Amino acid sequence: MLNLILKDIYMQKNALFILLPALIIYLLIGTSAVWICIVFCIVIITDSFAKDEKTPSNLLLNALPYTRKEIVSSKYISALAFIFLVLLTIFLGNWLMHGEFIQLDQLLLITGIVIVSISFIFPFSYLFKSQYLMRAFIIGFIAYMVIINLFIPNLNDRIRNFVQTVLSFDNSQVYFIILLSVVLFYILSFLLSIRIYSRKVF
Repeated sequence: MLNLILKDIYMQKNALFILLPALIIYLLIGTSAVWICIVFCIVIITDSFAKDEKTPSNLLLNALPYTRKEIVSSKYISALAFIFLVLLTIFLGNWLMHGEFIQLDQLLLITGIVIVSISFIFPFSYLFKSQYLMRAFIIGFIAYMVIINLFIPNLNDRIRNFVQTVLSFDNSQVYFIILLSVVLFYILSFLLSIRIYSRKVF
């Protein structure tokens, strides 16, 4: 299974060489490190998934001596590896350029949001293929715009205040509960993806 993980990282080497320097540029112009890091993580992970969705790739993977559980497991582990690489880049970049470290709570927030997002994206992609994610994103964006324009005009402010409230917590028990919830959610997503992928026919 290690070879599958290394394969994912190798296939994304060009994307990493392009996106990681771009991440540094965003840091230079003072863009919010949290949201940029979240976007970069999700883009790299979903792109890695999409490259394996091509029919020849799936046929080759299933012809190799790997179980479908191992194939799915490698994707979930690779996603964590990509998150680590992006976090490491933004951590070192922010330190070298601004002389300050990103706070641990911000790193945990980035990791939590990305993992929860991936927990939705992976089962969806295994079931419908990732090409439909764009359609789902467009529908979600339209619904979001309708909500903030017709029903909850201050939704952005509420989300921002909620994030600031979470980041202001000093209670370690709260962090533990959130972390545990994220881990459990990732595990449930993993089990669901295995169930979906094991029933697919290529």
